[in-house]
Amino acid sequence: MKLLKKNISAKDGSGTVQLRPETPEDLWHSYNLLRTGDLVRCTTLRKVMKESSTGSTKSNTVRTNLTVEVTKVDFDPDSMQVRLSGKNCEESDHVRMGAHHTLTLELGRNFSVEKTCWDRIYLDLIQEACNPELGAEVAALVMQTGLAHLCLVAGSVTVTKARVETNIPKKRAGSSAHSKSITKFYEAVYQAVLRHVDFEQVKCVLIASPGYVKDDFFKYLTAECVRRDDRPFVENRSKFVLCKASSGHKHALEEVFADSDVIGRLEDTKFAREVRVLNKFMRMIDTDPDRAYYGYAHVHRADTELAVESLLVTDALFRSSDVVTRKKYVQLVESVRDNGGEVLIFSSLHVSGQQLQQVSGVAAILRYPLPDLDELEEEAARAEEEAREREEAALLEAEEEDENDEEARVREDMED
Repeated sequence: MKLLKKNISAKDGSGTVQLRPETPEDLWHSYNLLRTGDLVRCTTLRKVMKESSTGSTKSNTVRTNLTVEVTKVDFDPDSMQVRLSGKNCEESDHVRMGAHHTLTLELGRNFSVEKTCWDRIYLDLIQEACNPELGAEVAALVMQTGLAHLCLVAGSVTVTKARVETNIPKKRAGSSAHSKSITKFYEAVYQAVLRHVDFEQVKCVLIASPGYVKDDFFKYLTAECVRRDDRPFVENRSKFVLCKASSGHKHALEEVFADSDVIGRLEDTKFAREVRVLNKFMRMIDTDPDRAYYGYAHVHRADTELAVESLLVTDALFRSSDVVTRKKYVQLVESVRDNGGEVLIFSSLHVSGQQLQQVSGVAAILRYPLPDLDELEEEAARAEEEAREREEAALLEAEEEDENDEEARVREDMED
């Protein structure tokens, strides 16, 4: 992502940012930046109808600049496209004010976003998106006999680049159909890796499978790349890592990244750091539950006790259409950072983010154990009950005093 212009007020956080997405991952960052009510300006194609003096009509497509007030934002992870809908809010030669239009953000085309408030989450997201070191860091190939998925795991997205499926007949005596089908399957996977993996960006290629499928495929790849002189494979053979997985489906990536040996090979990647902390949290739920909290209410209570060491939160929570909900999570992140805690924002397009989403999307590892929250909640409830009883007692006492004063005044009047 290229940051072209940034004009944000230090007083109230309002302003405009102009950006240019340059990779498919940048479009995911753009999607996370956009919210209902934002003003987005970019170029778009619009079909314009013209009527001649004779009454005939002719349509042609023109490229024009439009500014729309966003009412809906969609992201397609398969085509990696961002579409946003809204009403035109600036005069245009081709589109009337208030007309609905759908914009599609494109790679290499500038767009600007105007917000009433750029909070810290937005600014951190821009900084992360504009970091040139980010990119497709890991390629992962999960396979089983006859099925393979090739995925690119970048800083914030996991993109399925290829799915290879081949019917493998059973072994039969005197028949070579099985071995021919296996060779055909390996060749299709070989070509998919060669076509989709850029070894200048990718630091590691994981090959995972049950049994010996990965070993047999890697032997095939090693022999064929030497025979064909495919330099990308020959020069980067050391980047391939073989590991175990239960199947060739995409969800098997969760098992692959839970392997400590695999994470060790990915030591310097953003994704590996997130997975390491998430695995630590999952283990602590069983081994040290007093230091592993999840759910907004519990994590917020731990933050008020200055106990949060690491905050784990999914980016899906910051896409909430409810301003109040989003604001409370932003305040939680800022509070943890101000108190010296570490904040990790997980992408919902990663298996790690999807795993975190299953435990409410927000979790925390604490610096020190806290008493069971049920006890804390009971104590708080008792304290509220005691306070309410004191208020009621004070009200009764005040009423009795008023009654006594009234009786005293009546007796004085009678005596007079």
